[in-house]
Amino acid sequence: MKKIAIIGRPNVGKSSLFNRLVKKRDAITSDLAGTTRDVKRKTAVILNKEAQLLDTGGLDKGCELFDKIKEMSLKAAYKADIILYMVDGKGLPEDEDKKLFYELQAMGKDMALVVNKIDNDKMKEKLWEYYEFGTDAIFGISVAHNRNTVELIDWIASKIPDSDIVKEDDEEEVEDDSINVIEPELSDEDYFAQHNNHEDDDDGFTYWDEDEMDGIVEDDTIFGNNDRIKEFDEEDINHIKIAIIGRTNVGKSSLLNALLGEERSVVSSVAGTTIDPIDETVEYKDKQITFVDTAGLRRRGKIVGIEKYALMRTTEMLENANMALVVLDASEPFLDLDEKIAGLVDSNRLSSIIVLNKWDISKRDEHDKIIKEVRDRFKFLAYAPIITLSAQTHLRVDKLHEMILEINENYSQRIPTSKINEVIEKALRRHTLPSVSGQVIRIYYGTQYETRPPKIAIIMNKPSGLHFTYRRYLTNKMREAFNFTGTPLLFKAKKRGEK
Repeated sequence: MKKIAIIGRPNVGKSSLFNRLVKKRDAITSDLAGTTRDVKRKTAVILNKEAQLLDTGGLDKGCELFDKIKEMSLKAAYKADIILYMVDGKGLPEDEDKKLFYELQAMGKDMALVVNKIDNDKMKEKLWEYYEFGTDAIFGISVAHNRNTVELIDWIASKIPDSDIVKEDDEEEVEDDSINVIEPELSDEDYFAQHNNHEDDDDGFTYWDEDEMDGIVEDDTIFGNNDRIKEFDEEDINHIKIAIIGRTNVGKSSLLNALLGEERSVVSSVAGTTIDPIDETVEYKDKQITFVDTAGLRRRGKIVGIEKYALMRTTEMLENANMALVVLDASEPFLDLDEKIAGLVDSNRLSSIIVLNKWDISKRDEHDKIIKEVRDRFKFLAYAPIITLSAQTHLRVDKLHEMILEINENYSQRIPTSKINEVIEKALRRHTLPSVSGQVIRIYYGTQYETRPPKIAIIMNKPSGLHFTYRRYLTNKMREAFNFTGTPLLFKAKKRGEK
């Protein structure tokens, strides 16, 4: 598949064009320089031809973070087949743009100069100034107003071979590819306001407040609200979607790079480096594994600027994930915020692994003490295994791959009804169900009705009589009998004949 890299300096509209071409608000856009930091990759359909689109960070310099962003962007350009170099048409051509354009042009790839923000006919006159770049492939467009994009789309399609045409069987799923029919783009602020079910704060943005987060980490949440569990496609068992979560600067991006074996995500000492969730899919032992490096989470009072959008995107990623790697910094004391972040795993019913990162610089001689503290603090993730590693030195990162496959099997397994009822029968013989208001509570049988996570229906005469403590007792007995390491186990009490 041909790769198309959108390159340019900050604030020229790269992410907006990326969103238009993939027909989805995928990349975060704002007026803040440095909004895009990692290289975002998505498949786009350009006039019925598939291509991989790369949204890159702005080519700028001046600090450690921007130098890293520029380095990653130029690497993406080097790997691309087609380069779209974007500039801001509201001003005159700048020498720095010319220098960067000529450097990229020397790579010998198909390349176009895209002059953005030509918002009206009067501004077309400025386009002539850009012909001094010395290229015939020049397009004056306005992404925000969706003007004059047809020629650019045609040019891109002409550079994609006919072998990449979308098959007829897939045509029903492919939306109309014509860019000029896309509805006007909402600002990020308006978009999230429309898609938010929570109450807004005074500044118009939504946060996870302390009360919400505190409610997530209660021990009984694993059994509560079972009807809210996500549907699962049985054919998707070979695709594992993993969210890498944790507070800022615990090493999430370094872990992603270590798992992939390449520098995919920008790593710097600047807290909050990752803004857009970055996903990358790899093949490992016949499984498709998609890792998502999410934005680091902070306390409400420390959330600033564009991080508000980043946190909202993180919640979307968790809703679509199957597994979470909860990354903790083993070289520092654990915080209450670590617990609250880990509570998001429980509330989304995800399988999970607790990753103690930076083990190479931690107090390794206090191994047992650190593990005990994790177990005491994260009791609601008692089912999650713990692995100590160093993303920086790659210590034990290889073992994490194997652990992911094992837990996916546990998360996706289906236990025969006969085996489930053997466990329930033994549990009842040891401890009978207490009566309710003099009425005897009977369990007729149990059966698993869904996987990912495993969900078991307990068929009984009075469902309300299955007390929380007895649910926990049954859970422990199931875990003793079967390997549910790394996965939550959910129960639903039902009457006979109830769906």
